Amino acid sequence: MIVEKMNKTFIEVKNDVIELLHEIYDPEIPVNIFDLGLVYEAEVDMENNVHIVMTLTSPNCPVAESLPKEVEDKIKEIDGVNNVKVEVTFEPPWDQDMMTEEAKLELGFL
Repeated sequence: MIVEKMNKTFIEVKNDVIELLHEIYDPEIPVNIFDLGLVYEAEVDMENNVHIVMTLTSPNCPVAESLPKEVEDKIKEIDGVNNVKVEVTFEPPWDQDMMTEEAKLELGFL
C-alpha cells in the first residue's frame, strides 16, 4: 500500500510559522522575537509562500544582518513552506509598548 504525503494547508503552515517565531530570540534579550513585538506581519498565502515583515529594536542593532537571515532560514525548514521573504522595516519604529504582557513581565517592565 502506498501512502501519499498530504500537503499542509496554509493555515497549518501559518501555525507552524508562528510557533517557530516564538523559538527565535534576539541574542541580547531573553524574550522571543514574536513576544518582543519585532514581528509586524506573518502571512502565508494559498501556495504556502511566507512573507514576514519585522523590525529590530533599533536600526543600529548588532544582529541587523543575522537575525532576519536566521528567521528566513528557519522558516524555510518548515515542512510545506515554498518561498520565504523576510522584509525588515523601521516604520513604525519599535518601542516597548509593542511587547506582549508576558515579555514585559519577563523583562521586569511590569
